Amino acid sequence: MGALLTNPANVATSASSLLGRRVLGADGTELGRVKDLAVDVSVNHTHVAELVLRTRSGRKKTETLLPVMDLVWPVNNEAELKARSKPKEHKEQSGYLLLDYDVLDQQIIDVDGHKVVRVNDVNLVWEPGVHEGETAGLRIEGVEVGNRGAMRRLFKGLPVVLLDRLVERLGSRQIPWACVDLIERDPARMVRLKIGQDRLSKLHPSDIADILEDLAPVEREAVFSSLPEETAAEALEEVEPKLQKALLQGLDSERAADILEEMDPGAAADVLAELSDEVSEAILEEMEPEERQDVKDLLEFSADSAAGRMTTDYVSVPIDARVADAVQALREFEGDPDTITEIYLLGEEEELAGVVMLPRLLLATPETQLAPLSEGHNVRCNLDAKDKEVAELFDKYNLRSLPVVDHHGRLTGVIHAEQVIAQLRER
Repeated sequence: MGALLTNPANVATSASSLLGRRVLGADGTELGRVKDLAVDVSVNHTHVAELVLRTRSGRKKTETLLPVMDLVWPVNNEAELKARSKPKEHKEQSGYLLLDYDVLDQQIIDVDGHKVVRVNDVNLVWEPGVHEGETAGLRIEGVEVGNRGAMRRLFKGLPVVLLDRLVERLGSRQIPWACVDLIERDPARMVRLKIGQDRLSKLHPSDIADILEDLAPVEREAVFSSLPEETAAEALEEVEPKLQKALLQGLDSERAADILEEMDPGAAADVLAELSDEVSEAILEEMEPEERQDVKDLLEFSADSAAGRMTTDYVSVPIDARVADAVQALREFEGDPDTITEIYLLGEEEELAGVVMLPRLLLATPETQLAPLSEGHNVRCNLDAKDKEVAELFDKYNLRSLPVVDHHGRLTGVIHAEQVIAQLRER
């Protein structure tokens, strides 16, 4: 054991400057050259665990693994690295992420910048051990997406010190490793590597939609299929119809049905209307009976009518209900709570009898009857109302939602403001 190090300093490096570097053993013999840098994501996804070395014996090439902690400190930017022990046999490691193979020149998702970028290099930091001669680790600092990384790759054969001088004037465009979501095309390997889209899933659905639109078809399909069902449903509602169709056609019917069940019934019907009858029927068959019937009913209506725009996800209670009953109905609502702005009061024949805005509900006591809290005028439209008429009602009365009734006055669905905005954008 060597003496304790005094104020040891970290040393910056990069994946491109390490690839091809010679590694010497304790006796000065060459152990191999660095072919790749392996990250054991199941143990520590922020550090390189081992160097993959390639050696040549005659015409035969072999690969070995050398733990980073077996490298002799200090490590610097000279042409060679030194090891305290011999590397071990390279066995296939299903849980390894390889920086050269999996990251360099690949598209990744910058979850902080909400965009897709291509990796030019990976910035690394050597960390010294506590005692002299020990290397504690090789930390991944971030991915380089600017000209600095591109220049390192272009002039990779130059001495590292000279190359650093060439690129030092170029500004660094680094994305921190914590803000990187990797894209793995193979779902089976994604599971083995434990590469999820956890960070991506936390973005706003509109940002996820933008990212999906920026990806190439294969990467797009891989990312979308890895999203949780609820997140996938929210993102699917935000993308263009043409892309909705492509994304669903890339899934099996069961997975597509699970995603559509998480969507607003009206939005799900709009998506299915874009698909062929054969694909649409296959997906409907996989849906739960209640959700399937809601969507099938909506598919029968014209797309440019109020019925074609409405959703059957709303909250309603009898006309004689109290505030406590409405609160319970809200708690039991299985749709998107963000869309609820009012409670609908229904008569004995399911006819629309009143509308209570949520602020009035919140200010009343639990025993208060709902009917006196209802709006003085109830704006509504018929099933066959055209898009223009619906938009005019929203504009005239400054509506957040518009109830849709049949010719008997029975509530059949609701149109939300975002659906009108989407309709206007289509024009």
